[in-house]
Amino acid sequence: MIYLVEDDDNIRKLVSYALCKEGFNIKEFSSPIEFWNEIKNNVPKLILLDIMLPNEDGLSVLKRLREKPKTKDIPVIMLTAKGSEFDKVTGLDMGADDYIAKPFGMTELISRIRAVLRRYEKTHTDKIYKIGELYVNPAKHIIEVSGESITLSYKEYSLLMVLLEAEGNVVERETLLTKVWGEFYAESRTLDVHIRNLRVKLGCTGHLIQTIKGIGYKIGGAENEQ
Repeated sequence: MIYLVEDDDNIRKLVSYALCKEGFNIKEFSSPIEFWNEIKNNVPKLILLDIMLPNEDGLSVLKRLREKPKTKDIPVIMLTAKGSEFDKVTGLDMGADDYIAKPFGMTELISRIRAVLRRYEKTHTDKIYKIGELYVNPAKHIIEVSGESITLSYKEYSLLMVLLEAEGNVVERETLLTKVWGEFYAESRTLDVHIRNLRVKLGCTGHLIQTIKGIGYKIGGAENEQ
């Protein structure tokens, strides 16, 4: 089930119709109030969220979603008429998994939805990563630093997993952008912002993410332990 939160009736109906034709199950909401009432009982696989909404803007909705244990890991794609780099980075910094500016084509939107769902549904092996004070158990979705649980956004978690799965090898910037943001990957600055935020959240283990100038990033190496 995909939840679509959009106050523009024409856009909401158009998006809903296009996604239904592609086989997606859609539930529409014209306001955050309706959305919050529904999500109390039923959690969707993905949320399409407009920024300009009545009573509560989309960024505020996103912030609340990421703060709640029940909804913090739901993939969110922002739909908005705002297309500046500042607005994109703001949304992504707050935990959005993708961002598409209006007007957009239905083919591109559907491709982005499928890319996000593929990344979200990707199953990891039972391998456990232990690098210094950093402990990651992908199968159980556990990230701990010095024994304390760490909460990451979906994008931050995806970045961390791509780096860990490289097992100490350098991952090129373009590879990170493609694997984490998909076919329609974001600007290079977006990657740097997410790496910075990831380092901050990892606290005393943030330094394990190393910048390889002009190439990309890596984490750990021989010290990886299963």
